[in-house]
Amino acid sequence: MSEEQTEQLTGYERIAAYLKLLDSSPGVYRMLDAESRVLYVGKARNLRNRVSNYSRPGNHSGRIARMISETASMMFLTTRTETEALLLEQNLIKQLKPRYNVLLRDDKSFPNVLVTDHPYPMVKKHRGAKKEKGEYFGPFASAGAVNRTLSQLQRVFLLRNCTDSVFEARTRPCLQYQIKRCTAPCVGYISEADYAKSVKDAANFLSGKTKEIQESLAEQMMEASEAMEFERAAAMRDRIKALTQVQTAQGINPRTVAEADVIGLHIENGQACVQVFFVRANQNWGNHDFYPRISGEEDASEVMEAFVGQFYSDREPPRQIILSHGLDNPDLMAEALCEKAKRKVEVVVPQRGEKAELVEGALRNAKESLARRMSESATQAKLLRGIAEAFDLDEAPQRIEVYDNSHIQGTNAVGAMIVAGAEGLMKSQYRKFNIKGDALTPGDDFGMMKEVLTRRFSRLLKEDPERTSGTWPDLLLIDGGAGQVSAVQEILDELGVEGVDMVGVAKGEFRDHGKEEFYRTGEKPFALQRNDPVLYFIQRLRDEAHRFAIGTHRAKRAKSFVANPLDEIAGIGPTRKRALLAHFGSAKAVSRANLADLKAVDGISAAMAETIYGHFHEGR
Repeated sequence: MSEEQTEQLTGYERIAAYLKLLDSSPGVYRMLDAESRVLYVGKARNLRNRVSNYSRPGNHSGRIARMISETASMMFLTTRTETEALLLEQNLIKQLKPRYNVLLRDDKSFPNVLVTDHPYPMVKKHRGAKKEKGEYFGPFASAGAVNRTLSQLQRVFLLRNCTDSVFEARTRPCLQYQIKRCTAPCVGYISEADYAKSVKDAANFLSGKTKEIQESLAEQMMEASEAMEFERAAAMRDRIKALTQVQTAQGINPRTVAEADVIGLHIENGQACVQVFFVRANQNWGNHDFYPRISGEEDASEVMEAFVGQFYSDREPPRQIILSHGLDNPDLMAEALCEKAKRKVEVVVPQRGEKAELVEGALRNAKESLARRMSESATQAKLLRGIAEAFDLDEAPQRIEVYDNSHIQGTNAVGAMIVAGAEGLMKSQYRKFNIKGDALTPGDDFGMMKEVLTRRFSRLLKEDPERTSGTWPDLLLIDGGAGQVSAVQEILDELGVEGVDMVGVAKGEFRDHGKEEFYRTGEKPFALQRNDPVLYFIQRLRDEAHRFAIGTHRAKRAKSFVANPLDEIAGIGPTRKRALLAHFGSAKAVSRANLADLKAVDGISAAMAETIYGHFHEGR
C-alpha cells in the first residue's frame, strides 16, 4: 500500500499502519480526525502495545468505537518514564480539550491567606501564582471562606489588613483600631516584637495549633490580672472568647486528618459531580463542586483518575488525597503527585474510620449538588425551547450572548457581553471590552456596539472559522429597538457572518418591566404575555448584562480616579511620591515644575529630577 493510500485510511486500518513505526517506549499519543482536530489524548507504558488495542475490532465501548472510526491520523511523543507520560497527558488534555477525554471544565484557582514579608506583616487574601514573599496558608474553597478566616484573624489577633503604602502614610489610627480589629502598628501603638508574637499566634492558628494559643492567651490574661492591668486582662479575655466562637463556628473538623483533599464522585444519568473538601491543619476549609465533561459510558475509576490528574496538574497536592473510588493506576498517580510536590503524597480509598466518614460526607454533597444541577438544567432546557418557539427559531439555542454598554457622557466607556446556555449563566465566558474608538462621539451607543461586535466576531472568524469550539452564539440579544437591530445586522453582513439569530429587546412604555417589545430583522415588533416564563428569563438576562456592564464601568472609573501620573514614572515609589506631593501640592504642579525646582525636593536626586522632567516634557 502506498503512503498516499495509507494517509486516506481512517479507523482501525489507519491506526494499524502506525504499529510498525512504534516501539515499546512509554509516551503519549494523540488521535486526530480528518480536520486535524484532536479527538483523544492518552498515555501508555508501552506505546506499541497500547496502540495495538485500537487497531483491531473488539470489546470497545460505543464511545471508543466512535473515536476509532473518526481517527484519521495520530501523533506520538515518547517519554523516559510512564510517570512523565501521565503528567504530559494531563497537561495536553487541559490545553487541547479533546472531545473523547473526560474533561475538567471548571479550572479555577483557589485563594490562600498570605502573611506578607514585612516588619509588621499584613494578612490578606491571595489568588494565583505565589510570587509575593511571605507565608501562604490554604487553599480555601472560596473567597467567602477566606474572608471569614481573615475576619476571625482580625478579631482574635488584631493584625493589620491595610496595604503597605497606606500603612506607611498613616499619622493616626484608623477605624480598625477604634473597633478593636487592629493594634495600630502604623503609629507605634505596639512594638515590633509584640506584633511579631501576634503574627506567630495567627500562623499557629492557621496551622491548627489552637490549644497552644488559648493556653498562651489565658496565661497572659492571668499575668495582667495579677499585675492589676485590668484593661489588658479584659482585652485578653475578649480574644479568648472570640477564639472560642471561631472554633465553634468552624463546625465539624477531623481529628485524625491534618492535611488532605477529600474527593467524592457521583455519576447519574450520564452526568458527574465531584466534590472536593479542603482539610488543612485539622480544619475544614470549605468545599467546591466540579462537573467534569463525560460521555456517560466511563466507569467511576476512569472519571476519578482523569479528575485527579487534571486537578493537580497546576496545583500543589496535599500530603494526603482521600478518594471515594479507586484509580486504575493508583501507584502511578501517587508517584506522579510525589514527583510534582517533591515530597510524599498518599492516595487512599478508606473503608472505615474517620476518613471513610469524610468521604461519605463528600459523596452526599456530590449527589445533592448533581440533583440540583440536573433539576436546573431541565428547567433551563424548557426555557431555551420556549425562546425558540417565541422567536420562531429553527431549534433551541445552546449559547445566547447578550450585549450592553455603560459610560457617563462617553467617559470610561465599556462594552459587556454575558453568556447563557443549557447550564444557565456561563460566567467564565463573560467578556468586557474597553471602548478604544477615538473618533467616537461621546455617548454614541451605536458606535460602541459596532466596535464591540466587530471585535467579537472578527476574533471568532479568525480563531474558529469552522465553528467547532462551541464559542459561536446561536442567538444575540441586543438592548435596543429597530435602530440597534438594523445597525447590528449591518455589522454582521459586513463581516460575512451568517447563521446567527438576533433579537432586539426594547424597554416598554415608561421603561416598565413586562411591556418590552422584541424586534427581529424584517419583522414587525411584538410582545410576550406578562406572565410568560420566557419573558422573565429574557429580563433576567438583560438585567445581568446591565449589571455586568455597570460593574465593569464602575471599576474602570474608580481606577481612573485613583490613578496618579507619578505612578507611571520608573523609580517613583510611595516615599518619593509623598515628597513630591508635599512640595508641590499636586501631580499637575509636578508636571509643570522646572528642572531646578524638582532638584530642590528632598529625596529627589539630580538624575531622578531629570527623569521626572523628561517624562512630562518629552516630545513637547
